[in-house]
Amino acid sequence: MKNKNPFENSDTNKRYYTYDCYLKRRFGKKCVKIALDGGFTCPNIDGKISSGGCIFCSEKGSGDHTPPCNIPLEDQFMQGKALVSSKWSDVFYIPYFQAHTNTYAPITVLKEKFDRAIELPDTVGLSISTRPDCLEDDVVDYLAELSEKTYLTVELGLQSANDKTLKLINRGHSYADFVNGYNKLKKKNINVCIHIINGLPGEEYHDMMHTASCVADLHPHALKIHLLYILKNTPLATMFMRGDFKALEREEYVKTVCDQLELLPKDIVIERLTGDGVKDDLIAPLWSTKKTIVNNEIDKELVKRGSFQGFLC
Repeated sequence: MKNKNPFENSDTNKRYYTYDCYLKRRFGKKCVKIALDGGFTCPNIDGKISSGGCIFCSEKGSGDHTPPCNIPLEDQFMQGKALVSSKWSDVFYIPYFQAHTNTYAPITVLKEKFDRAIELPDTVGLSISTRPDCLEDDVVDYLAELSEKTYLTVELGLQSANDKTLKLINRGHSYADFVNGYNKLKKKNINVCIHIINGLPGEEYHDMMHTASCVADLHPHALKIHLLYILKNTPLATMFMRGDFKALEREEYVKTVCDQLELLPKDIVIERLTGDGVKDDLIAPLWSTKKTIVNNEIDKELVKRGSFQGFLC
């Protein structure tokens, strides 16, 4: 019951600050993201940094649930709205440029796409996923202008605060590079949602907790916690099949996420607590397809502990 929940940033039984709760408080009703593919690439794919990409990325660059990029943005958006309308009838929308690196293009291209997106019907915001090393000064200035017009969130991939891990997964940047990009956005008062991944090759429990501690210190607007899942036809799959590392068990993952939540300030919005790959391409862990069960197990563990987000902050 909500009246027994000791966590104040909640309108349900959740003991962490859900994205849904934040958006309802800000806009007065439910808001839904619509994933879009803007046709961007990535410097870690096109050869500027590397040609291999991050070892866990699919061909669609984490945009596996987006429509094809050759479909006009307006049509992609309407497809997403049609899917959402079967579940919710009265909502606002946030276009989400998800696939690849969405600030890796000339400023004229970015303005053309993003200015169109914020004019789509019933939209109240915009989310842009990118890398910390693809934030040129003119791009950051433009993002600051956008943030004056709409609820803008720049989603910034960190994955791990450990440089050894970042090199192993072929991120193409260091933790110091990430902090530099993050600070450029924060100085312009742009909302940032940091992405991290639990279960990366070579990482132990203390490494994942170190990353959470670094996020707590940075104190972003929002955070997405992802589970590492292994997809077919990726370098990560080759490593996994070779036995170079093991996928996390569900119990390990639930414990780690709860421990991380306890370290995070109460006002950081938690946009995600796990991740799911395309089922036909998923190799492991197969339990990741049961997202509702994973989220429920996290809820139950926090109740069992008498704990909540920020409990140890």
